[in-house]
Amino acid sequence: MFKLLKYIKPYWKIAALAPFLMAVEVVGDLSQPAIMARIVDEGVARGDLTFVLKYGLLMIGVALGGFLGGGGCSAASSVTAVNFAADLRFQLYKKIQKFSFAGLDRFKTESLLTRLTNDVTQIQNIVMISLRMLVRAPLLCLGSLFMILVLNIKMAVILIIALPFLFLTVFFIIRKGLPLFNLVQQKLDRVNGVMRENLGGVRVVKAFVRAEREKKRFAVANDEQVQVNMKAARLMILLQPVIMTIMNLCMVAVLWFGGRQVAGGTLMIGEVMALINYFTRILFSFVMVTFILMGASRAKVSADRINEVLAARVEIVDTPGASGEPVKKGSIVFDNVTFHYHGIDAKPALNNITFSVEPGEVVAILGATGSGKSTLVNLIPRLYDVTGGKILLDGRDIKSIQLRVLRDGISVMLQNSLLFTGSVKENIRWGKPGAPDEEVIAAAKAAQAHDFIMKLPQGYDTQLGQKGVNLSGGQKQRLSIARAIIKKPPVLILDDSTSAVDQKTEYLIRTSLQKLLKDTTCFIIAQRISAVMDAARIIVLEDGKIAGIGNHDKLLQTNPVYQDIYRSQLGKEGVANG
Repeated sequence: MFKLLKYIKPYWKIAALAPFLMAVEVVGDLSQPAIMARIVDEGVARGDLTFVLKYGLLMIGVALGGFLGGGGCSAASSVTAVNFAADLRFQLYKKIQKFSFAGLDRFKTESLLTRLTNDVTQIQNIVMISLRMLVRAPLLCLGSLFMILVLNIKMAVILIIALPFLFLTVFFIIRKGLPLFNLVQQKLDRVNGVMRENLGGVRVVKAFVRAEREKKRFAVANDEQVQVNMKAARLMILLQPVIMTIMNLCMVAVLWFGGRQVAGGTLMIGEVMALINYFTRILFSFVMVTFILMGASRAKVSADRINEVLAARVEIVDTPGASGEPVKKGSIVFDNVTFHYHGIDAKPALNNITFSVEPGEVVAILGATGSGKSTLVNLIPRLYDVTGGKILLDGRDIKSIQLRVLRDGISVMLQNSLLFTGSVKENIRWGKPGAPDEEVIAAAKAAQAHDFIMKLPQGYDTQLGQKGVNLSGGQKQRLSIARAIIKKPPVLILDDSTSAVDQKTEYLIRTSLQKLLKDTTCFIIAQRISAVMDAARIIVLEDGKIAGIGNHDKLLQTNPVYQDIYRSQLGKEGVANG
């Protein structure tokens, strides 16, 4: 957890102010029993009202000073902790943004959400508590011990007997609690995972009338989290009666031995009252330290989870001396490319892939599910890095190009047509921030989206819900295409981009793209063979290998894999006619 304390550095001045202000409060707390003892033993005992009023006002003044110190400490610690947490959360978010697809595969989305929210909050709470209680408790304990020694050194023997029992209790509970706190966070990950999956697929759940099943799934995950939390809570509950028992026994001992000394004339009643106050403060400070240690145990689990993300290696980074020269032409060469997914020891997802694409060429990629189509195009913008071989873009190894420059020269529409909360216009401008309205409309028209946009309540200013929930699948795909093509990139990748539109609209989109992006190298992945028949070249993939390359006519005559796909979609007579 100490690794994370560097994020407090920008706020060290206000953080340092918190202990100082807490010391003011502690001094006030320690002074009050001594003042009260003098009031009882000297003022009340002698019936001196002036003395009582004088020291009573002093006691009020000291209490007020302590109150101001405590309030100031709370404000300083809160400001420090909140800013610390904000910076830590931002750094964590920045690190996640740097992850490649492989890095995102390693950490589940629900786990990252928990780390960004609940785990950071746990660290924030322990920082806030530490700047208050972790300063207050030792000062209060040491100060009270000093005052006990000043008043009556014999009473310190009671503490010497009591403290070992307190230490053993705390050690036992922390040792048992640490693995439980780790399990609590894991179960919270599970709850978030089920909830995220259910909310994301709520329409499918309703369509298949599976609400009851999903309720049971959530109930199981929620109950598991509750049970682990209850185990952790029972440990915390066990702590309180043990501490209270030891504290009460100490009070009995003080009253017993103090009463005997009062009877013997070696101790005064006011001093006994002060001793009881100081003993109470020592034990109370010990309770505070105990709860801090329990909180720190839980925070350590959260800190380890956060550090795991912060320390994770970012697999895809700029190589030393990477070029910042923009991508211009869009020629691409796959040179004996092989790719393995991380942690999978089976055969490679892509094996010995070799082909070249000229600038402005339209290349279609066809193959069965799992043949490696999406994997292949994801390698071009380095969403994953090749395991073997290399990819050349404009004659340069893509690893020698700065990531920002490389990806700026490539527009990608992935299989999932994800839209963001905001207007239609803002979603299209994601592809080119600051694009004028004319370019936005031109891109929408090319994607065959303009007509349905104009039918929306506010046209291009219509606000979309999260992930574009108020649009159909085909409408979301067309907006995603418009977003991809608006900047007219040298390289365009469309991964199954028209699966939700009809064949007529698909044809119109292809025709518009050919006119608008005639100089753009285009990779098209499609499930329908009708979407790729007019491509200059078609690459047929099977089990991660190239099973054939050529145009439609050539493959239809010579390639069995292509023939099977064609036959399955258009029938036997289609092959015969071809």
